[in-house]
Amino acid sequence: TGELLKDPLHPYTKSLLQAIPDPDAKNRFVIREIPPGEPPSLVNPPSGCRFHPRCIHAKKGLCNVKEPPEFEVKKGHLVSCWLYADSEE
Repeated sequence: TGELLKDPLHPYTKSLLQAIPDPDAKNRFVIREIPPGEPPSLVNPPSGCRFHPRCIHAKKGLCNVKEPPEFEVKKGHLVSCWLYADSEE
């Protein structure tokens, strides 16, 4: 869990962590990246990676077609994202 918070890899995880409010008042004007579009339907989810419609890194013809497997980027740190297909240890 600590590794996930310190070094998030999946674009969706990064977006979720960006959504956490910062209690430090001096950071109130920091602009955070928010993924475009609407969250996908839970009843009729998109094909491929569930996050691809909102992901700025989505690879057309891959992310929208094929669900990514888990890639081990670091020992014990798995990520289901095609961005890391060539990163396995």
